[in-house]
Parts: sequence; C-alpha cells; structure tokens
Amino acid sequence: MIEINNRKYSFPKILTFGFLIVIAIGTGLLLLPFSTVAGSHTGFMTAFFTSTSATCVTGLTLVSTATHWSFFGQLVIAALMEVGGLGFMTFAVMMSLMIRRRVRMSTRLLTQEALNLDHLSQLTVVYLIIKLSLLIQVVGSIFLFFDFYPRYGLSKGIWFSIFHAISAFCNAGFDLLGNSMEDYMNDPYMLCVLAVLIVAGSLGFLVWKDLLGYHKYHHLSLHTHLALRTGGVIFLVSFIVYFLTEHNLAQFSDQLSWSQRLLNTVFMAITPRTAGLITFPYTKLSAAGISLTIILMFIGGTPGSTAGGVKTTTVGLLATQSIATLRGQRDTNFAHRRFTQENINRALTLFFVALVIVLLAILLLVETQSLPKNDTLSYVTFEVLAAFGTTGISLGITQNLNLFGQLIIMALMFIGRVGIYTVMFSIFNAQPKLKSYHYPEESVLIG
Repeated sequence: MIEINNRKYSFPKILTFGFLIVIAIGTGLLLLPFSTVAGSHTGFMTAFFTSTSATCVTGLTLVSTATHWSFFGQLVIAALMEVGGLGFMTFAVMMSLMIRRRVRMSTRLLTQEALNLDHLSQLTVVYLIIKLSLLIQVVGSIFLFFDFYPRYGLSKGIWFSIFHAISAFCNAGFDLLGNSMEDYMNDPYMLCVLAVLIVAGSLGFLVWKDLLGYHKYHHLSLHTHLALRTGGVIFLVSFIVYFLTEHNLAQFSDQLSWSQRLLNTVFMAITPRTAGLITFPYTKLSAAGISLTIILMFIGGTPGSTAGGVKTTTVGLLATQSIATLRGQRDTNFAHRRFTQENINRALTLFFVALVIVLLAILLLVETQSLPKNDTLSYVTFEVLAAFGTTGISLGITQNLNLFGQLIIMALMFIGRVGIYTVMFSIFNAQPKLKSYHYPEESVLIG
C-alpha cells in the first residue's frame, strides 16, 4: 500500500491509474491541431481510441496511422508504444537513475508489481530492460534503414526505421505504410529483421536476463525453461498447422516463390501471438487458419514482456498440470522442479477469468453491432481476441464499430496490456486476509 494525501492505494490500483494517466496524456496530445495532417480532423473518440491502442501496444485503429497523423502525431504514437511496451514504471526508475536519485521502496514495489516479479531481488532486471530494449531497437532501426532508405530517402527512411523498430519490438502492430507489411511479403530481409524484433520483445526480460547470464551461472530458472519450451512448441505447432491449412500460402503462388511463401508462413506463425504486423489480409485465410489465429492471440507472449494474452507460461503450466493429472501423478513437475500450488491456482484463475471476459465481450458485441450477417460471430470473436491479446490484427470491422463497441474494444486492450490481476484487484480493491479457521473439506464430482 502507498499513502497519497492521507489515502492509501494498493499497488494494482496505482498501476491501473498510471496507465490511464498515460492514455489521457496521449489523447490530449493527439487532439492538438498539429497532430493531424492538413485537411483532416480528429474527434475525441479517435484520439482516445488511438492513444489506448498505442499505450496498450495493440495496433487496432479507427484511422490510418500513415495518412491521418502528422509527424508530431506519429511521434506521439511512437512514444506511447514505447511507454506502454516497457511499462511506465520502468521509465520512472530510469528517470530516477538519470538524475542519480535513490529509488524509493514504494517505487521498487510498484515496479515489482508492474513487471510480474516474484521478489525485489529481481529488480536488477529493470537495468537490463532499459539497456537491452534500447540496444535492440537501435540495432533494429539500423538494419531496417538499409531497406527503407532506398525506397523513401534519408529523412523518411530514418523515421520509418525508428517507428517500425519500436512497433515490432513492443509488439504494437502500428505501421506507417498504410497496409502493414503487405508490400514486403516478397522481401525476406525485411521479414527476418521484423521477426527477430518481434521475438525479442515477446520473450520477456526475465528470460533475457537468464539467457544472457547463462555463460556465467550455467543455470536457467523454471520460468525461463517453461517459457522457452512452451513458446517453442506453440511456434512449431502453429507453423505446421498454417503450412497445412493454407497449403504454404498457395493462394500467393503467382506472386511468391516457394521459399518466399515458406518464410511468410514462418512470419505468420510468429506475429498472431501479439505482434500485429501482417504481410497479407487475414480475410484470405481459411476457416482453420482463422481459428488457429484466434487461439494464438488468446495465448499471447511471455509474462514480463511487451506481449498480451493469458501468456505462454499459463498455458504451459496448465498443460503440464493436465498431463500430470491424467497420468495419476500428485505433483506437477517440470525441468526437475515442482510447481507450487499457488502457481497452479493463479494460472487456473487467470485462464478462467480471461475466458469469461472474452465470452462476455463477444456476447455484447454480437448483440450491439451492425456487422456482416453471414459470419458475424467469426468477425467479432477475431476482433475481441485481437484486442484482448493486444495483437491488433483485424478482419476489417474496427472502423465500423459504434461508440459502445469501441469502448468494449478499448477495455479489452487495457485489460490485456495492464493484466487481468492488476485490473481486477484495483476494481475489487482485493487485499489478502488470513483467516484463523478452515471449513471441512468435501469433494464434488468433476467431469
């Protein structure tokens, strides 16, 4: 708890309010006349929606980022993506370090909550986040510049490189090209650079900390083991399924060679988990491809990263727990370690609450939106998961949502980025209370 003006606020509530303040500042800046190109007008909901999408690193938009916003407006969006992707508490710590002030305990605890850290000893990861994220984005910008410069010249090439490096690393999905990366589907160099940036941002900084320190300690935490193995399995399965259901993107055989189609399939297996950058309209996917994309968006990336969704470790833990139960094992073991019961309970709760939120949002949107009658459920489900997973891929219905629909999508983006536990705890003002008694145990029939 932190006391402000004689009132005590929980850490989740302060984090929630902090993100809301960032969104409000972004909305105000995007409403400024010089944030929009000459001849265009930005309404409040357009600015509010864009600010929310950028801060929550989602990428869903009501207007074209490339043509509607001026350089200043695009600069605001890039700044919001950076703050939203790395977390505003990371920037608070960075400012304290820059002015050589000692980081207060309250700030340390808030940062621990914001980055999903187990204990304060892991706060050294903040220094890694600051250094590594800047390094990766700078190097990524340089590599992108080699491709953008011949096409757009020096000044535009530099800006496009910086913007898309931020967007890819923060898994934000915004672009300045007007049609995402569709013009680059036959450009292996661009797709490889973007894929590396996306994976780097979605791995999670605790995983990076373990990997970079492995040569010294020769040890990986259980979190890193689970995140890497689960992420690897999900990528492999999604690639195989996309390859089979889309016949290695056979619909583009007249535009791409076999190897280029294979690379686009790999890119497609990476991006739906939260990145949002696409090389072709998803309306061209088969029903099976759409279904897999929805599942991948729900899963998302790794905790402590720039990604959204229920996270890979949640899915990996629940899968491991299910296998152990089906085998009649009492403990859930992985990589020669045993998961705590608190871990399992937290994962089950997170998965259930996420499912309830998603289903409720689908029901509300289906009932309140005027959408294609022939496949309304598919369009709405895809949009809801794109918002909740902070993915930003859309089947093209974002601009057709009414005010209520836009608010629902904004709420989903916010919950997906800030975190279900953080938002729920701040709403219900939950505080752990230890009871001095326990009720008798009794079993119920399951399944």
